[in-house]
Amino acid sequence: MMATATKRVYEVLLVEDEPGDVELAKLALADSPFSCRVTVAVNGKEAMAMLRKQPPHADTPTPDLVLLDLNMPQMNGKEVLAAMKAAPELAGIPVVVLTTSDVERDVVATYNLGAAGYITKPVEMEDLFSAIHEVEAYWFSTVRRPQPVR
Repeated sequence: MMATATKRVYEVLLVEDEPGDVELAKLALADSPFSCRVTVAVNGKEAMAMLRKQPPHADTPTPDLVLLDLNMPQMNGKEVLAAMKAAPELAGIPVVVLTTSDVERDVVATYNLGAAGYITKPVEMEDLFSAIHEVEAYWFSTVRRPQPVR
């Protein structure tokens, strides 16, 4: 049973370089009981600039959740995850890996780097939507997290 959503708007940083995957994830996030504002970074370098609020991203909201692809140009997902967990101001942001890779060494490596979850992107759109909705329900309704400093 899905938990009842609150009126709060949740900030989601989607780090994904494939335009089709960006659109599907945005559709899934829009088609849920949770109100999410999605910011997209097309590579890891841009994601870190957004998270660190470096120009021109000074006004980028601090995310409540990061959905992170692994295979990207310039800075891959593992490098982003390592950089986030090494920075005290970013370490507490939950990062769920959402990737096409189902290679066990990627799963192990990302959990060792501090990922909060790992999802291999389902092939079917309905399954992808379901997976994203389950992640939202867990992080935005089920668990209690410290209040972010904004």
